[in-house]
Amino acid sequence: MHLDLDTFFVSVERLNNNSLIGKPVIIGGTSDRGVVASCSYEARQFGVHSAMPMKFARTLCDHAVVIRGDMDQYSKYSKNVTEIVAEQAPVYEKASIDEHYLDITGMDRFFGNLKWSQELRQRIIKETGLPISFGVSVNKTVSKIATGEAKPNGLLQVSQMGVQPFLNPLSIKKIPMIGNKTYHLLRSMGISDIKTLRQVPPDMMSRVMGKNGIVIWKKANGIDMTPVRQYSERKSIGTERTFETDTIDVTMLRNLLISMVEKITFQLRKKQKLTSCVTVKIRYSNFDTHTLQKHIPYTAFDHILIDTTLGLFKRLYHRRMLVRLIGVKFSHLVQGSQQLNMFEDTPEMTSLYQTMDKIRLRFGSDAIRRAVI
Repeated sequence: MHLDLDTFFVSVERLNNNSLIGKPVIIGGTSDRGVVASCSYEARQFGVHSAMPMKFARTLCDHAVVIRGDMDQYSKYSKNVTEIVAEQAPVYEKASIDEHYLDITGMDRFFGNLKWSQELRQRIIKETGLPISFGVSVNKTVSKIATGEAKPNGLLQVSQMGVQPFLNPLSIKKIPMIGNKTYHLLRSMGISDIKTLRQVPPDMMSRVMGKNGIVIWKKANGIDMTPVRQYSERKSIGTERTFETDTIDVTMLRNLLISMVEKITFQLRKKQKLTSCVTVKIRYSNFDTHTLQKHIPYTAFDHILIDTTLGLFKRLYHRRMLVRLIGVKFSHLVQGSQQLNMFEDTPEMTSLYQTMDKIRLRFGSDAIRRAVI
C-alpha cells in the first residue's frame, strides 16, 4: 500500500484557516526570489507547480493566496499520521514527510486488504482532518501510480491480474523515476504511453539509458521487487572526537562542531535522508558525560543544522571544565530528498548546496569546507 497526503502543506494551512478552502493557495517564499513549495489544486489549474519561481507563479495566478509556510506545523502533522500508521500496520516505511509505504501481505486472511485499507484511511482522516489518497497493489511502483490516479482524496486497488490493463493507457510521466529529461528522450523515440514503453526490447532500453533503462522498463511492466523497509525513529547518523589532550578552547570546539555537522549533513544528502532531531554530547575530563537534544523540522541543510548544533553547545557547555570528548548526532531520520526550505532560501542557496555536493562527490568530502573564525 502507498499513501500520500494530498497537497499536504496546503491542507495543514486550511485546517488552521478554513477561509482558505476553495481558494488558490501557494506555499513558499513570499518574495519574488522565492520558490513554490506546494500549491492547491485550484492554483494548479493556472499552471502553478512545485519548484516554480514564485514570481512566475504570481503571474500565472495573480489572485492566489501566498503563504510563507510553517515547517514546524507540517512536521507535527506528519508525525501524527506516522503514529497512526505505526499502530495499525505490520510493516511500514516513511518515504517522505507526506508519504508512506505499507506491506500488508497476509492481512487478507483476517480482514481483507481493501477493507483494512479503507478503515485505516478513514481513521487518519478522522483523527487528523487531512485528506489522504491510497493505492493498493502488488508492489511499490504500481501502488504509487495507483495513488496518483486516486487523487484527490481517494483510494484505488489494482489486483495482480489488473496491473497491465491499469498501466497500459497511462502516460510514461506516471512512472516514478521519469523526470523531464527522460520523458523528452522517450518521447523523441515515439514513446508516450506505458503500453508502448513495455513493448520496447529491454536491450534497447539498456543501450539508450544504461541500467536506469532496465529499471524503467521493469516498472512499465509492473515489476518492482523493492521491499518495504521497516521505519524506525531510532535510526541515526553521527560522529564524535576524543582529544589526546583535554581542552578548554571554546573556539576550537565550535569550529570542530561546524566541521562535523558539514560532513554528516553531506552524508545525509548523499543517502537522501532528512533529520528532525539534533543531539550534542560533551564528556569532561572527569568523565562526566552530558547530552542535549532538540527536535526541528525535517532538513538536511548545513546552515540550519549548524545553528541548531551551536545553540545546543552553548546551552550545554557551561561548567568551563576541560573537555575530553565532543560529538553530534542526527536522529529520527526519514528517507527523502530535501524539499528546500523554500520559505527562506533562494534558488542561489539551492545551487550552492548542489554545487558543493558535486565537488565533494568528485574530489572527496574534504574538498570544500565552510570558512570559520
